[in-house]
Amino acid sequence: MYSKWNEIYSIFNPIAFEIFGIQVHWYGIAYVLALLVSLYIAKYFIRHDPQRFPISNKNIDNYFIWVEIGVILGARIGYIAIYDPNSLYYFSHPWQIFNPFDMQGNFVGIRGMSYHGALIGFLIASVLFAYKKHQKFLLYMDLVAISVPLGYVFGRIGNFLNQELYGRIVPLGDSWGQKIGILVNSELRYPSQLIEAFLEGIVVFILVIIAKKFLKTQGMLIVVYGVSYGIMRFVAEFWREPDVQMGYYFGGLSMGQILSILMILVSLGLLFYIKSKKNV
Repeated sequence: MYSKWNEIYSIFNPIAFEIFGIQVHWYGIAYVLALLVSLYIAKYFIRHDPQRFPISNKNIDNYFIWVEIGVILGARIGYIAIYDPNSLYYFSHPWQIFNPFDMQGNFVGIRGMSYHGALIGFLIASVLFAYKKHQKFLLYMDLVAISVPLGYVFGRIGNFLNQELYGRIVPLGDSWGQKIGILVNSELRYPSQLIEAFLEGIVVFILVIIAKKFLKTQGMLIVVYGVSYGIMRFVAEFWREPDVQMGYYFGGLSMGQILSILMILVSLGLLFYIKSKKNV
């Protein structure tokens, strides 16, 4: 009845290998690849389009260290603040936020990251970096807009391999869903992680690349990224199962969709700011 693809979770081990009793998950490997791919793409455009991105290798290396710290802090704290049902415990015991061991002392890694929390941490780190190093904030934002999407693909593939962030249950009448669905606890669900990898990663990257050819004003690429990501994430959420502790909100929207709307509005606000500044 089911294909090998439908049953892939039953034969695939999310743990890649083990070193000295510490389990290394495919998700961790995918996360590292996401960072390396993003950094490579950033350096590629700095090297091949120095007029658009006049940034030295030293500055981009320093910048990535700053934003990686901001992303990790923001992603973890954002998840705890928005999604984790034990948020009060973590905020009253902050030293447990990044504790990779469970109550029994077993190494389980750091689980639970929020994209929108990562985005806030990233923005804070970027602002601080620009201020501290006397760099142009919007210049770096445009570089990020073009270098992050393909790296993001690896992050979502990591979610898929880690067997987390499941999709919604496939209705019986959906033949397409029946073909691509993944069995999770005997229920056929959409592979929403891979759908997100395509929409939020590949599609957004293509849109930003196209925008780069036509939009020359500094800051416009990050506007395109913010709006296009928000739209793609909003659409992808229709296949993604909301967190159990969150459910749906007004209009049947998930928290991810609400945050995506906010992201679109903030991006449009930045667009109006850029336009008004250009006309001054």
